[in-house]
This record gives sequence, structure tokens and C-alpha cells, in this order.
Amino acid sequence: MKLGLGLYHHMLTPENFRFARQCACTHVIVHLVDYFHQGEGDRQNQPVGSRAGWGRAGDPNKLWSYEELAALKGKINNQGLELHAIENLDPAHWHDVLLDGPKKPQHLENVKTIIRNMGRAGIPVLGYNFSLPGVAGRIEGPFARGGAISVGMDEADQTPIPNGMIWNMVYDPNAPPGTVPPITSEQLWQRLADFLEAVVPVAEEAGVTLAAHPDDPPLPMLRGQPRLVYQPRLYQKLIDLKPSPRNALEFCVGTLAEMTEGNIYEVVDHYSRQGKLAYVHLRNVYGKAPRYRETFIDDGDVDVLRMLEILQQNHFDGVIIPDHTPQMECGAPWHAGMAFALGYFRAVLQRFQAAS
Repeated sequence: MKLGLGLYHHMLTPENFRFARQCACTHVIVHLVDYFHQGEGDRQNQPVGSRAGWGRAGDPNKLWSYEELAALKGKINNQGLELHAIENLDPAHWHDVLLDGPKKPQHLENVKTIIRNMGRAGIPVLGYNFSLPGVAGRIEGPFARGGAISVGMDEADQTPIPNGMIWNMVYDPNAPPGTVPPITSEQLWQRLADFLEAVVPVAEEAGVTLAAHPDDPPLPMLRGQPRLVYQPRLYQKLIDLKPSPRNALEFCVGTLAEMTEGNIYEVVDHYSRQGKLAYVHLRNVYGKAPRYRETFIDDGDVDVLRMLEILQQNHFDGVIIPDHTPQMECGAPWHAGMAFALGYFRAVLQRFQAAS
């Protein structure tokens, strides 16, 4: 297994690349979407947001170019790191794929172009989240050990999504009043099938793996819209929808542990045995959706050591990252929380190496 760190758009700096190396990381996962753009979120923490969304989506006419991606990869490589994945597409580039809107053919071409640019730049994985509401309804508070600031959820937000918003970001601030019409689960799965049918062949040609994140929070309905992967078994449905080595999983253990069905250790064993994990988000939680709290890596419902042992036994050789951590009481709360989690992972991986 390889140790990695996820970095938000505003964190893509030489200082944070060096921080990753100092924590013994060899890889990074980057977010090119600026979730905080013109929003009110705390840039020193993960985006939580309100019913008004995280912030504004990017420029619909400016796709991530080969030159931009290659330059970023070069900066990361210069710090002794590898760029393993880009996580999430900008809603500005593909909102009508999710909405099945009039720009869907153009937006599918946008995604294909991004995949080809990534392949040309040598970036092997594109993480995505096929969801209308996205990550919504979470709260922030002193939920973790010692009163550390963390995130959680108390109830499902079923407030309808306003027009001009998708995936908790505003792509059209001038949209007419009203809300996004509700759809059925069958309609959402068909939209995903259309997406995979269109882009997986391009991903195969480009050598880029598509990695689907489960629904976070994992609920059958959120903001009045159905969800796709809100129970562990539904990941298999996604895989079987378009069988391909390039149709894989952005395997989020925290989200899977919040689901109300399944044994988390059997779930990890099932999907890692298939070789379907493009990379792993590893965090710990207390509780099940819709009421849960994110915790320190050593202090939740998940036995993280057992989780890593299963991955090791099944020969998972990909990247693991601490996707979220509580904020620690110091001058650099996000960095301290990440360093704590990375230190835990590093010790376990060294133990595996010594035993091999």
C-alpha cells in the first residue's frame, strides 16, 4: 500500500507538497474544483456548506487542459511525489449529465476531453461522485475526542434543490426561480448507465481509471432526490453496469461504515478481492446515517488496523488517504489532524513491511 494525502484546490502549494513528503506520503490526490469559490465555508476544513451550497462552480468554457495538468504534475513530481488522482469533476463541466439536460451531449464530450487530457499527462485516476444533491446536510461541532472540531449529521435534509444548483454548487446564479424536479431511482441509474457507456471506452483508450465515490451521506433520498450507492451492495450494481478494468471505486470506508446494511469488514474484503479499489479514503466514524460523527482514526466504530490487514491480505497495492480528520487545537488544525492520521497509517504499513 502507498500513503497519500488529499489536497483541496487552494492547498496545491509547494508548502503542502513538502508537508505531504514530511509525513512520508509518496502520492497526492488533488481537487481541482474550488468548492469554496465565492462561498462561506472554512477553507481550513472540509466543505460543509448550507442549503445555499458550498460555492460557485467554475468556468463552463474552460476545461482542464493538458498543459495545466502536466504543469501541476510536474510541480508535484519536483517535490518527490506522484499525482495519483484528480478527485471530482466541476459541476460547470458536466451538470447536464447529472440532470439529463439539453447540454448533456456537450457535457459528455467535456468529460471525454478531460479524461484524454489526464491520460496524456499521465494521471491515472479520475474520482467522481454521481449525485444530484452531492454532500449536503452535514453539521460541524466539537464532536471528536477532547472537543476537537469535526463534522457529522443529525438528520436528512430534504429541502428541494434550487434551480441552478447541482452537487451542492451553484452553476447558474441567474437560473429562474424554482427547484430541480424530483426523479426516480430508475431514472438516476439510467443516467449513470448513459455516462458509463459514453466515457468508459474513452477511459480505456486513455489509460485512466474512473473511480466512483459512494453517496455521502449514505441515504436513499437527500434533498428530495434519489441516491445511487447508499448501501454496500449497490457498489456491485455500479461495477456490473459497465464491466471494465477502468470502471472502479473511490472506496470511502467512512461512508461505507455509515451505511445501515452490511458488515464493513466483509464489504472491504468483497470489493478488494475483485481488484476494484482505485484508491481508498480511510477515516473513522461513530454511528450510522442519518446520525453519525466523524472521529479520530483510532477512535470510532471501525477497527482500522483490521481494515488495513484485510487490504494487505488481498494484495491491495494502491493509495490510501485520510480523507477527513478532526481539527486539532493548534496553529495549524488541518495539518495536525492529517499528520496524526498519516502517522497511524505509516506505523501500520511499516509493520506490514517488516513482516513480509
